[in-house]
Amino acid sequence: MVSSDQRRRQLAREKYLRQQQRREEARRKGRRRNAVIATTLAVVVVAGAGAAAAGAFKSDGDKKDSAAEASATPSATPSASPEPSMKIDKKATYTMALKTGQGDIKFAMDASKTPHTVNSFKYLADKGYFDDTKCHRLTTAGIFVLQCGDPEGTGSGGPGYNIPDENLDGLGKAGEDGTVTYPAGTVAMANTGQPDSGGSQFFLVYKDSKLPPSYTPFGTLDKDSLKIVETVGKAGVEGGATDGAPKKAVTIEKATVEKE
Repeated sequence: MVSSDQRRRQLAREKYLRQQQRREEARRKGRRRNAVIATTLAVVVVAGAGAAAAGAFKSDGDKKDSAAEASATPSATPSASPEPSMKIDKKATYTMALKTGQGDIKFAMDASKTPHTVNSFKYLADKGYFDDTKCHRLTTAGIFVLQCGDPEGTGSGGPGYNIPDENLDGLGKAGEDGTVTYPAGTVAMANTGQPDSGGSQFFLVYKDSKLPPSYTPFGTLDKDSLKIVETVGKAGVEGGATDGAPKKAVTIEKATVEKE
């Protein structure tokens, strides 16, 4: 017969095991959904000039808000569900409009070059997926981008499916340093560093940035929208870091995608 003390110890052990399982599952989920963009932490010399070496950037699986740190590229895993069925006009141009506290940000998307990406953004916007979400990351050294599209605001959120890479040669061929220039005004997909691992996170380039040609460029900011993002970039990162939450908070109050 089991005594009351033994029963309490058994229940405590079971509770502990359940907690450990939940924590491990949370870590696995964070690694699976860890949407990243390249960062530039290591400095190399290319063609006699200093250039930033772009590498994978991993957010904290425990959802802590911290500065950039070098890490291995997360392993790609199968998506939990298939991407949305194709509903857009592949020959059309669409505009994504983000109503934010810093002003309205708009960018054009060419469906003929990035049909899967445009279709996914149309699908998510129509469902209100981006509404009341924050652009969680700003970088101000090496690369110059504002990253958005994570409803969790941690860099580890996603829609539960992946979309294929598209238009990777749209910005030209990589140079000897393995990068191409993503011009100011470019809107591109974040990913885990593995092929075809895009989800819902995207980044807005506010100053020419050199990156590997592995991030789907799918949109172009209009002039007024670029100025808004430039203003956010000039204000810097919270705490004076070069990578982290923007000092000028950018909250997407409403996102819409409309056919031109």
